[in-house]
Amino acid sequence: MKRRLSCWLLAFAPFVVNAESLTVERLFSAPDLAGPRLQSPKISPDGKYVTYLQGKSDNKDQLDLWGFNVQSGRASLLVDSRSLLRGDERLSAEEEARRERQRTASLRGIVEYQFSVDGRRLLVPLGGDLYVYDMQARGGAVKQLTKSSSYETDARFSPQGRYVSFIREQNLWIVELATGKERQLTLDGAGTINNGVAEFIAQEEMNRDTGYWWSPDESRIAFTRTDDSSVQEIERFEIYADTVKTVHQRYPAAGTANTSVELRIIELSSDRIVKVAETDRNSYLARVDWFPNSQFLAVQKQTRNQQRLDLVKVDVHTGQGRVLLTETSNTWVSLNDNIAFIPQRRAFVWASQRTGFRHLYLYDENGEMQHPLTAGAWMVTSDVKPEHIDAQRGLIFFTANEVTPIEQHLYVTSLDTVTPAQSQRVSRESGWHSAVLFPGQRAYLDNWSSPDQPPSVAIRNIDGTLKSWLIRNALDESHPFKPYALAQAREEFGTVKASDGQVLHYRLLTPANMETGKRYPVVVDTYGGPGNQYVQRNWMGGTRATQGLFRQLLTQQGFIVFSIDNRGSALRGTAFEAPIYRRFGRVEIEDQVRGVEFLKGLPYVDSDRIGIMGWSYGGYMTLMALTTAPKTFKAGVAGAPVTDWRLYDTHYTERFLGDPTENAAGYAASSVAPYLGNLSGKLLLVHGMADDNVLFAHTTQLMKQLQAQRIQFDLMTYPGGKHGLIRQPDMGPHYYESVLRFFKANL
Repeated sequence: MKRRLSCWLLAFAPFVVNAESLTVERLFSAPDLAGPRLQSPKISPDGKYVTYLQGKSDNKDQLDLWGFNVQSGRASLLVDSRSLLRGDERLSAEEEARRERQRTASLRGIVEYQFSVDGRRLLVPLGGDLYVYDMQARGGAVKQLTKSSSYETDARFSPQGRYVSFIREQNLWIVELATGKERQLTLDGAGTINNGVAEFIAQEEMNRDTGYWWSPDESRIAFTRTDDSSVQEIERFEIYADTVKTVHQRYPAAGTANTSVELRIIELSSDRIVKVAETDRNSYLARVDWFPNSQFLAVQKQTRNQQRLDLVKVDVHTGQGRVLLTETSNTWVSLNDNIAFIPQRRAFVWASQRTGFRHLYLYDENGEMQHPLTAGAWMVTSDVKPEHIDAQRGLIFFTANEVTPIEQHLYVTSLDTVTPAQSQRVSRESGWHSAVLFPGQRAYLDNWSSPDQPPSVAIRNIDGTLKSWLIRNALDESHPFKPYALAQAREEFGTVKASDGQVLHYRLLTPANMETGKRYPVVVDTYGGPGNQYVQRNWMGGTRATQGLFRQLLTQQGFIVFSIDNRGSALRGTAFEAPIYRRFGRVEIEDQVRGVEFLKGLPYVDSDRIGIMGWSYGGYMTLMALTTAPKTFKAGVAGAPVTDWRLYDTHYTERFLGDPTENAAGYAASSVAPYLGNLSGKLLLVHGMADDNVLFAHTTQLMKQLQAQRIQFDLMTYPGGKHGLIRQPDMGPHYYESVLRFFKANL
């Protein structure tokens, strides 16, 4: 009843005059406008605690470690990041780069942590050192595990909890918890050699952020030895407010050599090293996992063209392996982390998109497929882990978009199913659900939001019924967003058809106080690239909280905001994703124009005042829209855009466009330069001057080309700005204020 009443009030918001207006400054200040949120939630191995990271009341980006006692229903602060840091946090260059890859560069304090296998201890990296929190000590006890002038990264407990492992100065180390004795396992890390560290491509494009893996019995560690010497070294300049740094970066641009990656195994009792495999110019080391018996590795190798993926079973004593199964595609084979072993059945679960949609399959340990576990014209969206499998009852849990592509729900099915298309839905409420299973799979942590429900967290029984709330996050008088709720945009979800008949989903936000008969300008907010989905039935854009709130701000300033997921976007299956193969910027823009045609049919849209904005691939989309769909958009903001795909990295670019020597025409047609003469509308070009992902050279090259053709444009550059600058509290506000000012002036 309360929810229906609030929706009724929102519907009549035009008659309410005391709603506060959002400001860009408020988007970045505390408390978080989304309300209290749990970041990186984990469940203790004994199921007694839910731990999570949460921002401070006076700084939402400074994270502390909290714990919720399931039995008592109370939450308490476990580790205060400020009390341990005692000053400004220092980050090494390697850690800054790692956080940039993980998109956590804007956060400070505790950004990651891990439970020991017995649930007693928590490992907390902070300020370059490692700390251990003892859950059973009276009042909690934090012990500093390492204290050195060097920076420790990628730290974790060993599987049985005897050691903590980490990377220090490009080498792999372990420390024994009982004695505190440190041991250096590799010795030659220096210069272009790194041990146990995921190379740039693996971190940035393959979603593999580690380079070492413990065996379950703690007897061995598999690790990568990477050599960047074959990768071209580019000289670029990072421009800061008071200095200019010359950076010599090993950047593997499309068509050039990759890092050499060698997989090794070290036996801890003897220091004996076994060489397993080495990548060459035509292959990638994609994933590494251990079989439960610790005698074999499960290694995924991918060809350079990414049309073949082999799962190889490797003997740890000899380093020799045999192929268990192979995935192939006429376009590309997508990587995922869906391999989970079931020791009780001597089997494993595997994910494949061989039917056109990602589904789960049961294999025995010899690589023979037993049967599919899921099927249908929808996607399994989660990475299935061992904790998702209830071997005793023969069940497997997963998230999927079976109901609609714009919602995510928790499902369960039998490991012995004979009807893979008939999984059982567990979560009930419409919207976007993420789930963490409790030990024993009798309950789960449900992180849920919807367009009218800020992110809430509950413990639910395995049938989906409510057990208890951790964060109710009701939009009541105490909620941080409440002062702005009466001016909250009206949201509409719908579909239009692409030229080939496929369905395109859109999200439309209109001002709360629209006047009858008035026509409004529109901002099309886009990403449009592969591996991403913008249109989801969630709160304010889900994890993109600041961006979603900026859309609200735009509506309060009199703009309509529109997003549509074009072909090439994620989570829709091969037929939807593959049309971009060998050519970027064609079907994506065609579909965005379809969206604009729909907008022009609305009686409250001013067809002559439609703008477009985007960051990264979205910045590229803005440029292609202004140049290949002339007269469609009156103005556009292109943030950190790729302008020439020959300048972007190997694994991402070649996945979709192939080798530039074999598809020169596709690369040329996908770049912005050939179309600049057709540019219409006002352009604001934005880039960080220290971006090591989409290099600043993309924008400087475009600037020169525009100037050569005497095409006027606006420019905003950010000294010291990395690729994620729009999330940074020192640069993000200025960026959004610049966007708002630009659209006010030109729309």
